[in-house]
Amino acid sequence: MPELIDGAALLDEVEAFHRRFNVFPREGAYVAVALWDAHAHLLDAFDSTPRIAFLSPEPGSGKSRALEVMETLVPNKMAAVDASPSALFRSVAGIEGERPTILYDEIDTVFGPKAGENEQLRGFLNAGHRRGRLMYRCVGDGANQTVQGFPSYCAVAMAGLGSLPDTILTRSVIIRMRRRAPNETVEPYRLGTHEKQGNAIRDRLAAWADQVREQVQGAWPEMPEGITDRPADVWEPLLAVADAAGGAWPERARAACVELVQASQVDDKASIGIRLLTDLRDHVLIGVDKLPTIAVLDRLNALEDAPWADVDGKPLDSRRLSKMLKEYRTAKDEPIVSRNIRTAGGILKGYYAEDLHDAWTRYCPPPQKSATSATPLQPSSQPVLA
Repeated sequence: MPELIDGAALLDEVEAFHRRFNVFPREGAYVAVALWDAHAHLLDAFDSTPRIAFLSPEPGSGKSRALEVMETLVPNKMAAVDASPSALFRSVAGIEGERPTILYDEIDTVFGPKAGENEQLRGFLNAGHRRGRLMYRCVGDGANQTVQGFPSYCAVAMAGLGSLPDTILTRSVIIRMRRRAPNETVEPYRLGTHEKQGNAIRDRLAAWADQVREQVQGAWPEMPEGITDRPADVWEPLLAVADAAGGAWPERARAACVELVQASQVDDKASIGIRLLTDLRDHVLIGVDKLPTIAVLDRLNALEDAPWADVDGKPLDSRRLSKMLKEYRTAKDEPIVSRNIRTAGGILKGYYAEDLHDAWTRYCPPPQKSATSATPLQPSSQPVLA
């Protein structure tokens, strides 16, 4: 009977191996990456697999190195740069029965501003998040074509500049990389030497996975408070791995989960629409129950580090504001629209906080305590607008 492997000690070793060559921006990132490496060996024990994305605004931030280290630790590595969707479909179907772990570098060349829509690859990455999902394609020549379903479920790690489509970001553990500071040093990575060391850890991860597979199968790990919906789907497999490992890992994993989920909510705002809702809550309709549209626009366009003063080359206007807010609903399930507001200068169109409150509750991240806000307008001191 094989000797039982100490899962906590093994994950400690995985984390230490990454720390030799990678500088991540948050402590929680080291925890998440180690758990992700281990989860790739247990893929069929889960209903879903989180993507992991190393993103940065500039080159030279350690993204590719992170993937190189992961290559040595995951099963059936497949390093992909500019791989076609058809190649990925067929690789996941299995080369001699082995499903790959895909490590996709330079993903910005696929989804960046100068790239096309690449809907096939986006669909593959989205569908492959869930076990059992197939991608259907026509195969054959001319009139002899048939529809064939290609498996898409596999573990995928990505690295690139900028960001990714929202549908991929919400299925991912996001690590925002940055260039090392002068006081941050790492060990030089030597493929010939360090690949063997990583592969030795990989083999122990595979052996440990065999020992805990039944324990992990169908596990429902307890989520930290406030982690629900898609973030819970993303982190569930990683927390199950941590619980199986034991030691300090269950506690560390949940702390990392909260840290990285909150960071992603602050960094990404999920969409331009949610950014608008959040800015209206935190900087515009703060301390007032209604505000004329002209005043709403003035405040939005005056916000620093906000996109509203330059939306497609011009400041946000009332037509664009109305179109964006109509996408969201009031508590009465009606579109959010401007309504009449009585001011000292007459009747003006504007927006009411009560109409936005339901959308704020459903879509916006919790208010940041450190956030600064515009000086509130008291109801009695609203400007006289003609």
